[in-house]
Amino acid sequence: MDSDQHCFDLVRAGDKDRFLASLFAPEAARKHLHALYAFNIEVSRIPELVSDASIGEIRYQWWLDTIDAIYRGVEQQHPVAQSLAAAIEVGDLPKHALQNLVKAKIFDLYADPMRSMTDLEGYLGETSSALIQMASLVLGRDEAFESADVAGLAGVAYGLAGLMRSLPRHRAMARCYVPLDLLKQRDASAADVIADENEASLNIVFSELREKIRLRLDQAQKLSRTIKPSVMPAFLHVSLTEAYLKKLNGARGNVLKTGAEIMLWRKQWILWKSAKAESF
Repeated sequence: MDSDQHCFDLVRAGDKDRFLASLFAPEAARKHLHALYAFNIEVSRIPELVSDASIGEIRYQWWLDTIDAIYRGVEQQHPVAQSLAAAIEVGDLPKHALQNLVKAKIFDLYADPMRSMTDLEGYLGETSSALIQMASLVLGRDEAFESADVAGLAGVAYGLAGLMRSLPRHRAMARCYVPLDLLKQRDASAADVIADENEASLNIVFSELREKIRLRLDQAQKLSRTIKPSVMPAFLHVSLTEAYLKKLNGARGNVLKTGAEIMLWRKQWILWKSAKAESF
């Protein structure tokens, strides 16, 4: 199996939202989007594959070294690294953006809670938002710079919704991404989130998080006119945020147990409508 097919299969199985959105990109660009998204999958799943944080640190360092080697022109053997090297060349992707994404993900190795909403938005900026911006560069170098601000806001909105949808999985790993400053304001704690206790206080916190998703999504949509049609496929998966938010509003306190997933056919329908309208 060649490296591009490996990335295709990895993204199709592990990141359905971005995979479906990538199908609306020009055929020649899809393999580069898949390489970028496969790279994200590889670094994101490290905490779930290791039982010792020190081993995870080694794997993250391997990716940092690999990125450095790609920019030095060293031929790669890892299939995702091979395809990523081609995507880097096509999009002239900034080295620091890729390495900052890896460094941000190191946080996921540990049980330390997210300290503040500012820290959480910073984390999402280095990960979710950065992926949108780099995907935009792959689709159109010049056009991508015009939508940098909306990429930041859209990535935070989609990323926040993703974190709330993942609450049951994170609880099983004894992880808490709900910011401590929000919890403390409502006399709640990270332990309450993991144990699913202090329901009344947590419901208020979850409501505030949903309001933050709504705010960032609205802000991104107001700036969406800056997105050129050529780079819109990099943003299409953000159109699913609205549907996720409705699910989260309906789940309310049960979000710790159920998450908030939507049916595949509905995702396809939402993405098709967004692609047709060239908006999210």
